[in-house]
Amino acid sequence: MQVMLLGLPGAGKGTQAQRIAAEFAVPHISTGDMFRAAIAADTPLGREVKPYLDSGRLVPDELTIRVIRERLQQPDTRAGFLLDGFPRTLPQAEALDAMLAEIGRPLNCVLYIRVPREVLLARLTGRRICRQCGAVYHMVFQPPVTPGRCDRCGGELYQRSDDTEEAVATRLAQYAATEPLVEHYSRQGVLYTIDGNRTVDEVWHDIRNILHDVRGQG
Repeated sequence: MQVMLLGLPGAGKGTQAQRIAAEFAVPHISTGDMFRAAIAADTPLGREVKPYLDSGRLVPDELTIRVIRERLQQPDTRAGFLLDGFPRTLPQAEALDAMLAEIGRPLNCVLYIRVPREVLLARLTGRRICRQCGAVYHMVFQPPVTPGRCDRCGGELYQRSDDTEEAVATRLAQYAATEPLVEHYSRQGVLYTIDGNRTVDEVWHDIRNILHDVRGQG
């Protein structure tokens, strides 16, 4: 089963991706996670993408496409995969279509988690992450017991450089490209729109039902 998550930053794609990967036994392929890991390891790829992520700009299409192409060639994707964070532009979507056509594995389902822009701003600028274990908190919706410290391991909490108010505004402005993607996959008949302005469990209930139906059709 080939699935894609589509939505603006802060829509909750990462949280739902973890549940999808566990429930349906497919690898979660997140370009954002791959880029951030490369930055942390100070690899050539990390040094190349860091200026883009720090400023909230999109990584250039040709670089992102190269990384995804290499990832889809790995053995663990043969039984299916979950794409998260790619594509972000129509040219990327068209390049992905071509790649998947080459290997005979078209997308079965594109899940579009839709959340109002003002809600996304509040979600993103309040997010904090533990430097030690990676746990995610929110200063309004899920604050830690001790300010600035992780409840799990006591590690320091920090704000990602792309979660500052200025960077978030830039990210959301650039994600105007999402609408052409919605139209693109709607025309293909694989788009499912989900109201993301609800609890995590409510969103998951809809996603789980959709994916079980799609898998049953396959």
